[in-house]
Amino acid sequence: MRTIGLIGGMSWESSAEYYRLINQQVRDRLGPLRSAQLLMYSVDFGPVEQAQHAGRWDDAAAILVDAARRLEAGGAECVVLCTNTMHKVAGQIQAAIGIPFLHIADPTGQAAVDAGALKVGLLGTAFTMEQDFLKDRLIAKGLTVLVPDVKERQAVHRIIYDELCVGVISEASRKVYQQVIESLTRRGAQAIILGCTEIGLLIKPEHSALPLLDTTELHAQAAVAFALGE
Repeated sequence: MRTIGLIGGMSWESSAEYYRLINQQVRDRLGPLRSAQLLMYSVDFGPVEQAQHAGRWDDAAAILVDAARRLEAGGAECVVLCTNTMHKVAGQIQAAIGIPFLHIADPTGQAAVDAGALKVGLLGTAFTMEQDFLKDRLIAKGLTVLVPDVKERQAVHRIIYDELCVGVISEASRKVYQQVIESLTRRGAQAIILGCTEIGLLIKPEHSALPLLDTTELHAQAAVAFALGE
């Protein structure tokens, strides 16, 4: 088994999901007492979040590059960045290390293609919905990517940072997300990408009439596949 390197802490709520999902999948494939061989470097989210909202992406990148180098030095054989938004600096991280960087958009885009959902709705932070770093990678897979309107994006973003990142799960916020999903459905979306690693804590398959593509779950699957040489 190859060793997975996780960069976590953004937020630790979703990083814990990565740890759970990866270990569950290894157990399911290899047997009841098997678990993943992995390292996690969990950063302090505060300085990263401040850099995000101030537009200081190079400062945020420096924190994650340092984490990736520490994982590589510790014996990790790949790096998995446990957040969608910070994939904005994925290229800087990959350039700084000599081991593979497993990009979150690749298994997500492939899952959409495999499901025949070529027009997808994307939920995430405002950075992910409004900038091109994730959308372009999905479009390269042949997908059409729809995002919510301005007011909907503001609501989705606020709920992520004010609630989900601090472990608050609200029925009222779930209804807001369901209304956004319904709006994307009316615009022709065939599936919804949960493009923030915390959204899966709030929105489950039973909360959506459309198929959900949970980036956290799909990224964890890709990490396990790498670890097991699949």
